[in-house]
Amino acid sequence: MRAMVLQSVGQDLVLEERPDPMPGPGQVRVRVEACGVCRTDLHVVDGDLADVRVPIVPGHEIVGRVDAVGPGVTALVPGVRVGVPWLGHTCGGCPYCRSDRENLCDAPIFTGYSRDGGFASHAIADADYAFALDGSADPVATAPLMCAGLIGWRSLVMAGPARRIGLYGFGAAGHILAQVCRWQGREVYAFTRHGDLQAQEHARALGACWAGGSDEVPPERLDAAILFAPVGDLVPLALSAVGKGGRVVCGGIHMSDIPRIPYRLLWEERHLLSVANLTRRDAVEFLEIAGKAGIRTTTKAYPLEGANAALADLRAGRFQGAAVLVP
Repeated sequence: MRAMVLQSVGQDLVLEERPDPMPGPGQVRVRVEACGVCRTDLHVVDGDLADVRVPIVPGHEIVGRVDAVGPGVTALVPGVRVGVPWLGHTCGGCPYCRSDRENLCDAPIFTGYSRDGGFASHAIADADYAFALDGSADPVATAPLMCAGLIGWRSLVMAGPARRIGLYGFGAAGHILAQVCRWQGREVYAFTRHGDLQAQEHARALGACWAGGSDEVPPERLDAAILFAPVGDLVPLALSAVGKGGRVVCGGIHMSDIPRIPYRLLWEERHLLSVANLTRRDAVEFLEIAGKAGIRTTTKAYPLEGANAALADLRAGRFQGAAVLVP
């Protein structure tokens, strides 16, 4: 197999040739057809997350075909197309797992962070955490759904029945969630980097009723806001944009420090929430919704060897939608 490997935090990935991995009990081996490049991958490579296990193969938006199964696997067979997300395994015994909150598991395994991921020609996954997909689905178009879509969906559920919803950061997650919101009949207000007219036009093309810079005040009070941009300075701005009882949901796994917030921005029963990981139920719900809503992802494909270029382009905001590696 070929893999792009992070050998040291903060360094470029290195292409390696390795023996094909063999699935253990309850596991499958996936021949990767496409793997999305997520902002969390940037956080892993840049060392923003604690305890990164190196060497590690990043990548957790995997779409591919099962080509080998381990002992005890019956639900998946070779040839089936599956999606493999960030959450790769949970312990099943901690208080969070026992209370249907496996996304908060005390002993999880995360794809591309604590287990080698999909920036490779092959990847290992727990069969119970790999989701069967439509065999005719476009792997490149589907890959961003496996994290950007899933985390966006969980964030939207936590935002509640908001009619006017603001999306701060209009990248992979934002452009998917905007389509879900419009399908549900909500009004979408898109906030981008200051002066990013291309992203604002992209948002309008996907049904946003307003698009502007993240430092701008929307024309209407929002019922909720979701932050995908990992910028703590946006939290007070989002709180000031939502009305009484409004919710601000932080949808990223990492964010720069949040500045001091005057209590008046939180008063009147505004809520400030964070989203952590996802559950298998989120995946089942969202993949069904994505089909019904007719989600169309905007992608830019890179060869596997172009992983460093894809990460650099993501960091600099050089494309709309999502980057996807194609082994």
